[in-house]
Parts: sequence; structure tokens; C-alpha cells
Amino acid sequence: MTRFAFDIHATDGKARTGTIRMKRGDIRTPAFMPVGTAATVKAMKVEDVRAAGADIILGNTYHLMLRPGAERMARLGGLHKFMGWDRPILTDSGGYQVMSLSDLRKITEEGVTFASHLDGSRHMLSPERSMEIQRLLGSDIVMCFDECPRADQPRDVIAKSMEMSMRWARRSRDGFDAGGEHAERSALFGIQQGALDEGLRKASADALTDIGFDGYAIGGLAVGEGQEAMFATLDFAPQQLPADRPRYLMGVGKPDDLVGAVERGVDMFDCVLPTRSGRNGQAFTWNGPLNMRNARHAEDMGPLDERCPCPTCTKFSRAYLNHLIKSGEMLGAMLLTEHNLWFYQQLMAGMRAAIAESRFSAFAADFRRNYLSR
Repeated sequence: MTRFAFDIHATDGKARTGTIRMKRGDIRTPAFMPVGTAATVKAMKVEDVRAAGADIILGNTYHLMLRPGAERMARLGGLHKFMGWDRPILTDSGGYQVMSLSDLRKITEEGVTFASHLDGSRHMLSPERSMEIQRLLGSDIVMCFDECPRADQPRDVIAKSMEMSMRWARRSRDGFDAGGEHAERSALFGIQQGALDEGLRKASADALTDIGFDGYAIGGLAVGEGQEAMFATLDFAPQQLPADRPRYLMGVGKPDDLVGAVERGVDMFDCVLPTRSGRNGQAFTWNGPLNMRNARHAEDMGPLDERCPCPTCTKFSRAYLNHLIKSGEMLGAMLLTEHNLWFYQQLMAGMRAAIAESRFSAFAADFRRNYLSR
């Protein structure tokens, strides 16, 4: 079986559709990865995540290293066995979560020392330790350890951070390659940094390409800069990365973010939005998001979305979902999460088909007309 291969089947403008082939299965691109932070996609069983159309899910290094612990996870047979998911898993490096603990961490060239948000215990996360943890988890796609500064920092601060991330990328590469059997069956992605600056992004892309990775992520976006600034950066950032490798936009996003990013050449995405929104009473539909707490749904016997074939839409009414959410019943969160994951996967499937049939611009225009008209 192939360790890692990326086949591009069709392009339409900058948009691409293809397949990533790995030992644990194929990943159709553009791909959306549901987030399984703590070895679970919240409110979902893994077979239902797969039934929604997911080829790959994301696990979180920071949370799993703290609980249940990477060494314990390895003793229990790894993350796939632990959570009952037999397809590819991408793990983030832990860097983003650690960087967000601004008052609990200290950054040096060696790595980041931080206090656990759970119990205050002290930990050190370095490129080498991040690679070790992801190896103990049994990750299929491992992410480099990097620093993610805020986009509103001065350019010299962002440049200094990016340059350190590139040194950490080299150390991540060396640490991953020293991983024996795990390195022989898994893949390593580098992460481009540089905030909104085209020159810094280019320098980062060149440094990563020189090291050499299986795929390349675009980091440091979707951190408060707004969609307009994000799209402006995506107008150049993906094209700075190798065209024959997958491009992964980390932490994105809303459905209209996904369409705009695919339009600009991105292949992979992850975001907590469909699951978090489901738990908070929001449903995504082809006609825009719905607040299911709204009284206008209380006697509506229609489905959430007439175009959606998911179990929630085929079995339950808006009135029932409104009742569950307003009553605080956990089934409401489960059903809305299931629908949202189905919707996201249908959106990805629709984009893949449109690219393959050279009608992506029409698909995107039709999507935006319906989704953003509310």
C-alpha cells in the first residue's frame, strides 16, 4: 500500500479535485476534516461521522497529551483503536493551543513551556516532543510544530516568529524521520506562516519547500483577521506552495469560507464550527444558517433543509428540533451536529463534482446567492 500519494484529477481555475492515498484509506479532495479534539467528534459516534461522508478526522495533540496522555494512549493501542476509527487521522502539533495560553506559557528557541489548563501542571512542548506525541498517538498525517502569532503584531515580530517556525520545521522533519516504523507509514506536513504579508509568506514557503514535506498547510489565518483579509492572503499564499502537494488551510471555517478558499486553490480544511454550532442550536443549510431556538420554528413540521438527505432531515421536523434545543435535551445537540456534518460533507462533494465538470464558478455563484441572501 502507498504511504502517501496525491493525485489531482481535475482543475477549474485555481480549484482542484483529487485523491490523497494512504495506508488507512483514500481522502477525496477538497476535503473537510471533522474535529475530534479529545478522541471524539463531539456528540457523534464514529460510524455516523463516516456515514456523513468524512474520509479523515482531526485529533488534538495538546488535549490528548494532557488527557489521557500520549504514553497511555500508546499502551492502549493508539488513537485509532482507542476511539474506534480505522481511517486516516490528522493530528495538529499542539502549537496553536499552547500559543493561545498567553498567560500560562513561555516561548524559547527550544520550545514552549506551559501550564496545563486542567490542573496547572508544567509541560514542555518542543518540535521533537510534538513529533513523539503524534507518533505515540499513531497519527497518519503529522503536523510540524510551529508558532502562530496574531496577524496584528508588528512585521518584525511576525518575521522573527516565522523564522523560528521554519527552524522548528527542520527539527520537526528530523524528529519525524527518526520515528522508524511510524515514519514509514505516515506523512508530515509543513506549515506556512507570515500572517498577511506576501513577502514573509513567500520566504516561509521557500524554506518549507527546501526542507520537503508530503503536504503544506497555510497557518496563521482564521485568527480574527476577517474574511476579506483572509481571502486577500489566499489570493497568493496557496500558489507559493508546491502545486503537486495538498494544501491545507488550518481552522477554516464557515461554509462560504470553504467555497472561497477552494476557489483559491486550497484542498483540505478543518473546523469545530459544524459541531460547536450544532451543540449551540445553529444549523447550516443551503439557504444559510438557522437559529433553531427561534420561535418561528416551533410549529414548522418541515425538515431543516429540503435538499439534505441526512437522518435528521429525513426523520425529524424543525418543530421537534426547536423543542429539543429549547428544552436543553442532549438529543437536540446530537441531531443538529449530525446534520451540520452531513451538510459540510455535501458541500465538499458538490465542489468536487463541480470542479470535475468544469462548472465550479457557476456552483460557487449559485451557492453564494442562496446561502448569503438571508
